[in-house]
Amino acid sequence: MQVTSLLSRREHAHDHEHGPGCGCGHDHEHTPIKLWQTLIGLVFVVNAFLVDWLFDQSHAIASASGMIGAIILGYPIMVTAVRDLRAGRLSINELVAIAVLAAFASGDYKTAGVVAFFMLLGEIIETRTAEGARASIESLIKLTPTKARRIRPDRTEEEVPASQLAVGDIIRIRPGDNVPADGVIVSGQGSFNQATITGESLPVDKKPGDEVFAGTQNLTGVLEVRVTRAGTDTTLGRVRELILAAEKTKLPIMKIVDQYMGFYTPLVLLIGALVWAFTRDLDRVIAVFIVACPCAFILATPTAMVAALSAAARLGILIKNVADIEAAAKINAFIFDKTGTLTTGQLAVSRLAPAPGVKPAELLRLAASAEKYSNHPTARALAQLAEEVNVPMAEPQDFAETPGRGVRARVGDDWVLVGRAQWLQEQGVNGELFQSVDLNEAEGWSLVFVARNGQCVGWIGLQDQIRPEAKPALAELKEAGVRRIAMISGDRQPVAERVAREIGCEEVRGDCLPQDKVNFVREIRGKGYRVAVVGDGVNDAPALAAGDMGIAMGAAGSEVAIHSATIALMNNDLRRLPFLVKLSRSTRAVINQNFLFGVFFIIAGLTAAAFGYLNPIVAAILHNVGSLIVVFNSARLVRKGEELEHFQAQQAPAVPPTGPTAPRHGAATQLVPRPA
Repeated sequence: MQVTSLLSRREHAHDHEHGPGCGCGHDHEHTPIKLWQTLIGLVFVVNAFLVDWLFDQSHAIASASGMIGAIILGYPIMVTAVRDLRAGRLSINELVAIAVLAAFASGDYKTAGVVAFFMLLGEIIETRTAEGARASIESLIKLTPTKARRIRPDRTEEEVPASQLAVGDIIRIRPGDNVPADGVIVSGQGSFNQATITGESLPVDKKPGDEVFAGTQNLTGVLEVRVTRAGTDTTLGRVRELILAAEKTKLPIMKIVDQYMGFYTPLVLLIGALVWAFTRDLDRVIAVFIVACPCAFILATPTAMVAALSAAARLGILIKNVADIEAAAKINAFIFDKTGTLTTGQLAVSRLAPAPGVKPAELLRLAASAEKYSNHPTARALAQLAEEVNVPMAEPQDFAETPGRGVRARVGDDWVLVGRAQWLQEQGVNGELFQSVDLNEAEGWSLVFVARNGQCVGWIGLQDQIRPEAKPALAELKEAGVRRIAMISGDRQPVAERVAREIGCEEVRGDCLPQDKVNFVREIRGKGYRVAVVGDGVNDAPALAAGDMGIAMGAAGSEVAIHSATIALMNNDLRRLPFLVKLSRSTRAVINQNFLFGVFFIIAGLTAAAFGYLNPIVAAILHNVGSLIVVFNSARLVRKGEELEHFQAQQAPAVPPTGPTAPRHGAATQLVPRPA
């Protein structure tokens, strides 16, 4: 059964490249089966049983009804078998065809019809179940709207097919609309549901300059968006193509099964011939052919793989090759990049140290107001914190900026300077408060001092914030049996060591160039570890390629990230990593369970059929029961990771520092900003 081609065959209707083990007696690629056809055939077969049971003298009518039903139900099976033979391919499709044909030739039309019905019914149920197990993947096709509201040069609005959008077009998105193309917000603000792309369950607020992705939904606000990618070039389009590509790949165990399926059918035919030679019982031979169809065995891997892909895609984890699902279970070493991976990669205010008599809110108001028109990362961090804690910013007058040193502006009636200590001293500011700094800039702190009317009123400490889920995620990896976790960074060694201490990473290397990172990965692999490298997918591309598995963080919208790693995380939640390891191990366990059940089912079924304990009808029923057990066992994987869908990093309360890190003046405020 080619379960994994359910979606791809819709995209490639004329693609007929199948291995010898694609069938299971009812090949999904070629069997021209329709539900109404199956039901009509069933009506004739049931009618044959009823006529034979109710009327003693109507055997001929019952036989005719059974023959018509058997022909209707057996036709799709026979067509598939003939196509296989014409293509020079001997597969297990022929086993069912021979079983149905033998029952029909013996004159037992009712048995032939019942056997054909149950085989076709099994195909229909398995197809529906497999499709249901991967609904989260198939829904990608329907996410992008077919229409878009394009704005003409005269500012009027026209509705056009989304397929006609081009890069540079301006489109309008209203509340409740799905975004038809990737783009950048030109005007307006809104809250977007990005769960389909990033796996985040909470809406994300967007403002002018922010990027939006095709397939996401605008919940509030009217926005105008400039198209940057359209059609298959969008993030959603690339995600969909990756999923289709993953479905065409196979686990190593699947390739082994396909390799030996060509020998399986002749072996079963030989067993059937031996049963006939010793028993001369055609019913036993037919039962042998039916139970020998290894649907449960063939379904063991693809159904588990489809369910695992669905669970991963739901959480924004893109797996390019299904072999990586199995490979993740063997990973015993993780190597992380620092900036943008374990940290947010953006400056955020972590310390406010006002002078005696100055309130922290006043210090923040002066600094944020003076920096209001600066594009420096420090200015953005100050503005963000002021917005979060509802500190109103004043309109600065006479703003002037000295690049790389600081800014000068009039805030109300006061002249305010914000910048480095040396620059403020050069401007004649009293430097007594400069001695109160208890932070080491060598460890990654960025310090700015604030002066009002020539007097220093405090200093502010900023740093690249560690992701709130980094520490628990690394702890979960260790609990999952990962033996070695390391962090490599191009940042200074003291900075890297500080981050490593805070997240509980025991091994750290700083001052690494891209080639140094690659050499470190090769060094770890040389010691026998199976290594996963986690980075942002841009400057870490060589290291990602050097590991056994490369995992790109924050791949939404990043073409480099999607193509540089074997696995791409569409958001920055590090909790996806231990989930990936656990999902991989669960998938492998489910596959092993399915294989063991399939082998046991075939051996037990062949034995029972050969010794006459199974008639053809019971064999057909048991065949479907075995297949469904495997499908439902695999479907359990779909619900994996549900606990992560509602995860939200909570903002820690602001508390004053204690102990040796407290500022000497006792007035500093330790801030834990909201996670980026």
